[in-house]
Amino acid sequence: MCAMATRLTGWRKLAGSAWGPPNDPQFFGELDIDASALLSYVEALRAATGVRVTITHLVGRAVAYALTEVPEFQVRLARGRAHPRESVDVFYIVSADGGRELTGLKIAEADRKSLVEVAEELNRRAAAASRGEDDALGRTTALMSALPPWLLRRVLDVGAWLSSDLNLDLSRFGMPRQAFGSAMITSIGMWGVSRAFSPLARYYRCPLLVLVGAVEPRPVVVDNEVVVRHMLTLTATVDHRYADGFHAVKLAQAVRRYCADPAAHEPATAALAEESAR
Repeated sequence: MCAMATRLTGWRKLAGSAWGPPNDPQFFGELDIDASALLSYVEALRAATGVRVTITHLVGRAVAYALTEVPEFQVRLARGRAHPRESVDVFYIVSADGGRELTGLKIAEADRKSLVEVAEELNRRAAAASRGEDDALGRTTALMSALPPWLLRRVLDVGAWLSSDLNLDLSRFGMPRQAFGSAMITSIGMWGVSRAFSPLARYYRCPLLVLVGAVEPRPVVVDNEVVVRHMLTLTATVDHRYADGFHAVKLAQAVRRYCADPAAHEPATAALAEESAR
């Protein structure tokens, strides 16, 4: 049974009254992470399972874990109330058609799936999308391609209202329920970019967009000495109607906690990876 919706109060009521869907209530942040543990874990998983696991897959799992730790992010806003989301779903923007195009895929219940399960699902579905075999994605793409720009904006707004605010499943029309989930993840590291920021579109209806930068060697201070470490920068865009800086800091701390020891937060494959890494 889903928890009852609560009336908007305090800062959330003020933010919701001052702004509409993401046109301007956005704030930004970045997080530098020592990627040594992440690289070791990804290498161990690949060797143990043969699955193509990436840092972006891992960051999505870290965000899913963080969302369970900071429930203020795990809501949808509609009709003046904050409604708890039914599951922790993470939307990945991935490359398709040999890297010539980008597409988006939502991983449902990403907090309950292992990193390997997330990677396998994304790899399988991205390959299907490249072959034109993803029916739901195909319907959405066909709908957007057929509409002129002036009409497409209105359809996106109405579609977001129906599928997100009213929580209706209109998949047969190319508009699945809560299409963008609880958070969005995309890699800029694939282009060799270490940090960048991106806005939240008004029809996303999710509080968080995370960009995954390139892992690169950088000088850092460890125990008062300058050393070279492989560092990863995550940048985030946050919808201020859902969360403020306090909640964003708590989320960043949870992400950092996961990234410091990913095996400790993985359900099914942690033991396998640790055994392989020994």
